[in-house]
Parts: sequence; C-alpha cells; structure tokens
Amino acid sequence: MSMPSANAAALNPETIHAVQHALAITKRGCSELLVEADWVSKLVRSATTGKPLRIKLGLDPTAPDIHLGHTVVLNKLRQLQDLGHTVIFLIGDFTSRIGDPSGRNATRPPLTLEQIRANAETYYAQASLVLDPERTEIRYNSEWSEPLGADGMIRLAAKYTLARLLERDDFTQRFKSGVPIAMHELLYPLMQGYDSVALHSDLELGGTDQKFNLLVGRELQKEYGQEPQCILTMPLLEGLDGVEKMSKSKGNYIGIQEAPASMYAKLLSISDTLMWRYFELLSFRPLAEIAALRTEVEAGRNPKDAKVLLAREIVTRFHCAADADAAQSDFELRARGGVPDDIPEVALDLPQGGLALPAALKQAGLVPSTAEALRMIEQRGVRVDGAVVEDRTLRLQAGAVVLQVGKRKFARVTLA
Repeated sequence: MSMPSANAAALNPETIHAVQHALAITKRGCSELLVEADWVSKLVRSATTGKPLRIKLGLDPTAPDIHLGHTVVLNKLRQLQDLGHTVIFLIGDFTSRIGDPSGRNATRPPLTLEQIRANAETYYAQASLVLDPERTEIRYNSEWSEPLGADGMIRLAAKYTLARLLERDDFTQRFKSGVPIAMHELLYPLMQGYDSVALHSDLELGGTDQKFNLLVGRELQKEYGQEPQCILTMPLLEGLDGVEKMSKSKGNYIGIQEAPASMYAKLLSISDTLMWRYFELLSFRPLAEIAALRTEVEAGRNPKDAKVLLAREIVTRFHCAADADAAQSDFELRARGGVPDDIPEVALDLPQGGLALPAALKQAGLVPSTAEALRMIEQRGVRVDGAVVEDRTLRLQAGAVVLQVGKRKFARVTLA
C-alpha cells in the first residue's frame, strides 16, 4: 500500500498498520475500488482524527426477500462497520418510484408507495441478520428528494449532461437499437447521485452493475463543492448453476431465511469450482485459512470437507450452530438413503385398480407434472419405501408408503 507522501513521515507504525489492515478488508473480494489513493487518504484522516468515515449502501426495495447474492455487498458493509465507520443503509423509497433500468432492455415498472414501504420493512429486517442494527443509520431518500421540487430538479439536471448519461451501457444499447428511453429514466442516476451529496458520503458500495450510478454520485459531489466519494463495486454472485447471476426468478438462489436443512443441502450441491467463489464472497474466514484449505483439496483432500465447512458457517450465521448440526445430520441421513423424521404427510384417494406412481408423485407435490415423474423414474431417481423403482406402470395400493424423488424430496403417502 502506498501512503500519501505528505503524511507518510508523520504517521506512526500503529496508524500505518491500521490503515493497511482497513485497506485489505476493503479490497477483499471486491471488483474495483475507485480511487484507491483517495480511499487511503480518507482512511489516514480517519485514523489520525478518530472521526469515522461515512459509508453508504443504497437499495431500492423492489422485492422483499434477500438471498445470499444480496449479502455479498451487505457482508462488505458489515466488515467496514466493524472497523468503526458509520454505515448508512439508504432505502430508496423515492428512487423506487422512478425505477432503475440497470441491465435491462426495457423500463422497470415503478412501485407504489405501499409496496415500497412493505418491502423496505421486510428487507431491512433481513439485512439486520448481517448488519449490526445498533450501529446502522437508516435513511430514506425521500427526505431530501421530495423537497427538491421542480426548481431543485431543474438545477440538479443542469449539473450533468445528456452525453454523459448516454455513456451508460444500457442507455447506449437501447438508443442505438431504437428502444425507447423514457425521460424519467434519465433522472434515476442523477437522483441516486444526489443521495451521496445529501449524505456527504465518503464511500459508496454497489454491485458491478451499479458502477455508472456510483460514479455519477462522485461527479455531483464535486459540483456541489464536496470531497468526492470513493466507490467500491462487488461481484454479482453466481447462483447454484454456476452460470447465471443468483436470482429468485431463475430458481438458482439460496434465501437467507430458508430452512437450515434446505440451505445446507443447496450449499453442498454447488460445484467444486464454484465453492471457492462462495468462500471468497460469503465466508468470513481469514483468506490465509481459505488458501490453506484450497491447497489441501488440491493435494487430495475431499472437496466435500470444504463444502461442509462453508455450509455450516452460512447456516450458523443465519440460524445457529445447533441448526447447522441438525442440517448436517439430516443431509447425511438422506445421502445414506435414510428417511428424515420431519417429512410431509399426504393423504390421497385410492382409485379402483390402484394409483399410478407418476400420478401419486405429482399429487404428493414431489414433481410438477407426470411427465417430470416419468423422467425421474427413467433416471432411477424415484424410490418407494427406499427401493429404486424403474417400472413406469407401477400402481400403488391401499396403505402407507414413503415416496422419494432425488435426494431431498420426501413424502409419507397414505392411500385409502
């Protein structure tokens, strides 16, 4: 780390060490830190004056639920919070009504104020599982955005050019393709940037898809005579498939409020390669410890051992150690072909001649369709009372049976 030349000689070794440590924490797992030299100067000033830096994360509550992908940025915020800095959890109740088109080819429909408030309440409650709520400043950008009025909006718009706004990738692509760009969309980066002015932000965090908006905030602070914020972008976490960004709509996500057993099993299902990405972005273990673990795996240790450590850490964070123990026991029982104690119980009507197995699987909620049931039978993925079934024409008779699809789906079915 290069220290500011004007201050380096005056800094004592303890301060230098503190700044180096803070910089290492800041950069762990990040995509980009702009401008690093400016951030070092801010850290030095904070270390020498004892005044915390103001670190901002703005979130539009467009959905109420948080998955592990969202926690990549929240984890970083908590790490900086633990260094003693002021963390500002900014809820974009005003900007949500505009709608951010980031990474989209069309406009995102704006939310109603009622939807925004309901989502924000749930979102922050879940975010508090990562952040320390006692040390988090919660703000709403309607505080300063609504009082701007028409005159304030015009004055704000005068501080940025259309040419600069059209440098944003999605605007550029849509403009070239003849896809409409509504005027209100151009206001979104300006309003997000103005948040940084209102909050006197020293550092703003966001995903890599937010880089343009974060830079607007930096430029607007200069226009308003403030020291420009630094920006820290974090990677977008891949989902369970290892390809697409983690997303509830794509079904490749792990919700932070999922049941411990489900969370644990999903983490054990990721690929050996993706596991290290999750360690880097989700684990709080020291980097040296992760590097040593990776060396052991490359030398022949079973990768599952590492996944178990990761899964236990994540489940413990969002639940507790006892839940992690139970989730691990449940997973191992299922892997041995055992039946967990807590499985759904379903009562089905028995037609004359018995109930076809594919229909039973669908009615028990183990598959979405009979076609999927047939596919799973063909792949030897269906068990009846622990025995693999390959007969597509099997009919179940009166009585109780345990049906299993794959490794994790069970139902105790009673036919009468």
